[in-house]
Amino acid sequence: MLSGKKIAVLMGGPGSERAVSLASGNAVLKALLELGLDAVPVDVTTTEIQLPEGIDLAFNVIHGTFGEDGQLQDAMEKLGVPYTGAGSASSKLAINKTLAKEKFLAAGVPTARSETVSLSPGVVPALTLKAPLVIKPPLEGSSVGIRIVKSQDEVAAALLEAAEKYSEVLIEEFIQGKELTVGILDGKALPVVQITPPDGVYDMASKYPWLSGAKGSEYQCPADLDLETTMAVQAAATAAHHSLGVEIYSRVDVLLDSNNRPFVLEANTIPGMTETSLLPKAAAAIGISFPELCKTIAELSLKLRS
Repeated sequence: MLSGKKIAVLMGGPGSERAVSLASGNAVLKALLELGLDAVPVDVTTTEIQLPEGIDLAFNVIHGTFGEDGQLQDAMEKLGVPYTGAGSASSKLAINKTLAKEKFLAAGVPTARSETVSLSPGVVPALTLKAPLVIKPPLEGSSVGIRIVKSQDEVAAALLEAAEKYSEVLIEEFIQGKELTVGILDGKALPVVQITPPDGVYDMASKYPWLSGAKGSEYQCPADLDLETTMAVQAAATAAHHSLGVEIYSRVDVLLDSNNRPFVLEANTIPGMTETSLLPKAAAAIGISFPELCKTIAELSLKLRS
């Protein structure tokens, strides 16, 4: 299906995850070229995209702002160029943690209790939930802006700090447990990946140690879970993916508490795509090589949008 097609690998982007996206994009480009496909890099630096002539498919590897929030998808649809991954509507839904949470609850997806609060500089809003809490900006990815507040005494200061950057935050109860993630490909769950951060917090530094020199997290795939728990985690992740209407693929982050109950955090519609990223790790565990994964995503996307 991809023979004779010209593929533009869109990478970079204007957001906070630009460096990670460039790594993902170059890995995808290398994989497509290894397959003998006609692929070219496009470094996106603004919200204006200039595509080379004759592009048949845009392979979107722009994480977060612009690439994962529906803007790029809208632009491709206006240009009439097929693109990979989630569509504009599902992208806008999945990137917004507040709206996604509403969909999870409506579909019966297990997820932590939460509330959304508006912020104003210098004002501490009243909360229903008590510490320990997690404060999340609704529209950031890769753990950007997330803060764990362990005691009630720290809540006011954390909210005032958040108000300096954000007008709204999602407040979630803190779930102590195993960090897991589940890749979804063509509607089906891949093996579960277990994440062990060096200091117990899976943040930007432990996700991408090559950006900061920090110590990276450890990963195990398949995760060290019994069959029943594995199936429960995969079922929760798959339900989350479908509740948002996400097309082609995603990676769903899940916390597993001490009672082996899964709690879905979010669905990432443009997950990391280097050969050592978590979705490729899960695919490799069932014999899907990185180039084959990239090819599958491209073929499924082209079939959906041609």
